[in-house]
Amino acid sequence: MSTTVDGRSAELLSAKNFCTVSTIRPDGSVHSVPVWIDVQDGAPLLNTARGRAWPNNIERDPRVTLTVQNIENPYEYVTIRGRVSEMTHDGADAHIDAMAKRYMGVDEYPLRQPGEERLIVRVEPEVVKHWGA
Repeated sequence: MSTTVDGRSAELLSAKNFCTVSTIRPDGSVHSVPVWIDVQDGAPLLNTARGRAWPNNIERDPRVTLTVQNIENPYEYVTIRGRVSEMTHDGADAHIDAMAKRYMGVDEYPLRQPGEERLIVRVEPEVVKHWGA
């Protein structure tokens, strides 16, 4: 059963906070990496490049856990468990540029590699838990 990210949880995703995205490796172990995060229509959005480990894990098993910690108060965080509902190239370059504006203060993502294929990853949240204040 899906839910949405709203209220203070959505504020944490919309701010300049980092997200730890956890996926499941082929051997069943957990793979966790820090990423930028966004929220649109109550759903978390991530941006990555094709060929990285965690999107490869998602293609095999769409389950994810996201943890977003308030950079100004690390005792406040939101944990989201869900499934990836979409991975698309559509709008991914513009999205990473918008994220670079928020996180780095630049108009274009400066770490893009030649030939890199960007992806927007949309998560359908199943459980959203906000902790702290």
